[in-house]
Amino acid sequence: ADKLRTQQELERLQAKYIGTGHPDTTSWEWKTNIHRDTYSSLVGHPPLLSYMALAENEPAAKVRARLIRKMLQPTGPPPPREGEEPMLIDRKADS
Repeated sequence: ADKLRTQQELERLQAKYIGTGHPDTTSWEWKTNIHRDTYSSLVGHPPLLSYMALAENEPAAKVRARLIRKMLQPTGPPPPREGEEPMLIDRKADS
């Protein structure tokens, strides 16, 4: 009974928090989740954002916008699946 309850709790957490992963999570998905969590934490905590802006000698709004844009594909495009072409996002449009 405890093993079943533990498994159900794990499945509930994985459904609620996508970043917790599961046995089929790829390396790319895991890295993407970690990067997005980090960027969202930096953007969501004003002292951390101010610290980064000061260290980079950039306005906080500019650093915030850059971090939010990086959340689209923080670790690059996803690896191609069998028989698919790689997916790319045009970064020139952001500049």
